[in-house]
Amino acid sequence: MTLLQVMNAAMAFWLALYGVQAFILTYLYLRHRSDRPTQADMTGRDWPTVAVQLPIFNERHVVERLIDAAAALDYPRERLEIQVLDDSTDDTTALAEARAAHHRARGVNVQVLHRTERNGFKAGALAAGLTQTDAEFLAIFDADFVPSPHFLRRVIPYLVDRPDVGMLQTRWTHLNEQYSAFTRAQSLALDAHFVVEQTGRNRSGLLINFNGSGGVWRRQAVISAGGWQADTMTEDMDLSYRAQLAGWKSLYLPDVEAPAELPPQIDAFKRQQARWAQGSTQCLRKLGPQLLRSDLRLSQKLAALLHIASYFTHPLMLGVLLLSLPLIWSGRSLQIPLAVLIFVSMAPPVLYTVAQRALHDDWPRRILYLPLIVLIGTGIAWSTSRAVWQGIIRRGGVFARTPKFCLEGRQGCWADSIYRLRPDWTIIGEAVLALYAVAGIVLAALRGSYGAIPFLALYAGGFGLVAALGLGQWLMPRQRVRLRSAGRPAAALP
Repeated sequence: MTLLQVMNAAMAFWLALYGVQAFILTYLYLRHRSDRPTQADMTGRDWPTVAVQLPIFNERHVVERLIDAAAALDYPRERLEIQVLDDSTDDTTALAEARAAHHRARGVNVQVLHRTERNGFKAGALAAGLTQTDAEFLAIFDADFVPSPHFLRRVIPYLVDRPDVGMLQTRWTHLNEQYSAFTRAQSLALDAHFVVEQTGRNRSGLLINFNGSGGVWRRQAVISAGGWQADTMTEDMDLSYRAQLAGWKSLYLPDVEAPAELPPQIDAFKRQQARWAQGSTQCLRKLGPQLLRSDLRLSQKLAALLHIASYFTHPLMLGVLLLSLPLIWSGRSLQIPLAVLIFVSMAPPVLYTVAQRALHDDWPRRILYLPLIVLIGTGIAWSTSRAVWQGIIRRGGVFARTPKFCLEGRQGCWADSIYRLRPDWTIIGEAVLALYAVAGIVLAALRGSYGAIPFLALYAGGFGLVAALGLGQWLMPRQRVRLRSAGRPAAALP
């Protein structure tokens, strides 16, 4: 075998590890899906104190909805406080102050804690909020979340008689899943994570991550694990792994929902995924050695490392694509890597289908969007690979928020928002990679390497789709805004 063949095979087999992981997690979910934790009977008992923390930064569209939902929580008022952790630099602060004053007049303890400097970003805001409360438990909701009134009464009893549980996570659901084909596709990926992966991991004794929102922390766990730290872009994953390595247990409740908003704009989705990719890579650098030295079982260590390093699939995918052309040109065989990639490609459909069957009676209709999320997942590989590299070479970074637009169902319009993102230069890389894959298809057809064509078509379609969506969503909203200004309703974007 030549060096190029060895490199290609090595990357393909490394990718196969993530396919194996997906199948294992699916098996663990199916094996443990009926296992349900018990909750304490709170009859005649005092409810513990809870601080609901709402970290926000420039969220004029959703801040009032968020504060209203927090104020509507059905929990003993004398045991509840709400902290609006506000780092905003626009009129969000005034909106938050007015809404907080409204609810204080109704007897709800709501305080706006405004920072004039955004030190540490979200981690810094949460750390600052921690110093302003003595509550035993900390419930965290990002700006786009709308917790149900019964959220705290449902989850706190699971923690009361479990003093060794440091964090509790619930399942994200989607306020605007039906907004567009793009949001429907995103829901498939998130459902797979929250239904299958998190449940399979937690109920089989593997480590899980706190997802940053829609969950509850025990105050003592946060403090003993070292508190919120801003040296990674995923402060939630960082703290949750540090806490579990320090001996705290985690609890995942898939039956408790935490509704949130999906990004309607491809550039917002890319920004979100890039932040997660950079942050998880930084967590791997920071916590990988500690994981290996820990007293965890070998299976726990391996599963944790694969979990934290999950975004390495994207640079591996890029590597396989870039090597395909020289290998096809030289007439070298791609048979072994292609067989491995076929195996890997089967994992997401299985994972997504199992999750949809568990959640919805109309799952056959929902998984029709599976090809779209597969294409998008492939097409963002360029921007996430850059983020992985940033995670390797640097600590921390600028926390680029994912804009929220107050979209629910099919209602709402983000086109005229000042938070709408412009396409960045990564769209050029995506277009170039799409053309590279098309060149590979032509070359494979000329050389008779027909087995490579489906995978090259996936790359061409994925990168081409993401680039086209980025450009199209930037150009199309301008027309929608003009229609709206003429008195006609703005429709949801595709």
